Amino acid sequence: MEQMTKRKLGSLLKPYALITPAMIIFILFFIYPIVYMVYLSFFKWNMIGDMNFIGLNNYTSLFANSEFWVVMKNTFFFMLLSVGLVILFSTLMAVYLHKNTKINNLLQSVIFAPYIISFVSISFIFLWMFEPDYGLFNYLLERIGISSVRWLQNTNTAMISLVMVSVWKGVGYNTLIIISAIQKIPSYLFEAAELDRSSRAKTFFKITIPMISPTMFFLVLVNLIASLKTFETIQLMTLGGPANSTKTLVYYLYEYGFSFYKIGYASAVGVVLMVLIGVLTVIYFKVLSKKVYYH
Repeated sequence: MEQMTKRKLGSLLKPYALITPAMIIFILFFIYPIVYMVYLSFFKWNMIGDMNFIGLNNYTSLFANSEFWVVMKNTFFFMLLSVGLVILFSTLMAVYLHKNTKINNLLQSVIFAPYIISFVSISFIFLWMFEPDYGLFNYLLERIGISSVRWLQNTNTAMISLVMVSVWKGVGYNTLIIISAIQKIPSYLFEAAELDRSSRAKTFFKITIPMISPTMFFLVLVNLIASLKTFETIQLMTLGGPANSTKTLVYYLYEYGFSFYKIGYASAVGVVLMVLIGVLTVIYFKVLSKKVYYH
């Protein structure tokens, strides 16, 4: 009887014992940093002196700072443009490359290559390509009779240049995911559309898009969150300039935290970023989840 009780107790505790290591890691490296960041946002601290409690002053200073609203505008512009272009180009390339042929398999490998290269390496490559005097892009423009552009030094083109880098890196991964989704669509649907003499455009919008909508839903959400956390390219290529035209929330947080040593203010920025990601995610699910076709 006692042995049965021990076995029953062991079977009840076993699942908790198995998840305990993962829960400890999750609490230490995810929950605790978030809670501590929120805690720091109520203090004035430079990492050296004493921590002074100032309540909501960091938040009032943040929302009263005109630079913050410029940063928010830059963040949304980068997010919408980069995610929109990545999804658009990835979908078009997936439709073109989804057939299982040798040349398509080779091209899939080629376009996936940028994804496995670090942002640091990619940034240095594009720094040379964007160089105003001897960069590749200006060389190509001059060859067709267009005057050179100061890509990273002009407030009108600097953010677009960073978007180009982000799109170039992200298209390969997204393309392969969409190709996988397209290849799982039952072939009889396309055969039926062909028998009905449906145009390619109609087949694409009436069959392909609805059938891959769960995958598209996932990819848009992942890319939205990733775009809000973009840091390396800004740090290596523009430092948030010129004239704050490429400064986003993550770089703004880094600047105040590790350049100006205003830890409380930087933590308030981090809380705003966390809330922004959460709100956008909830809105995204509320608005678009019902439009996803699960087959």
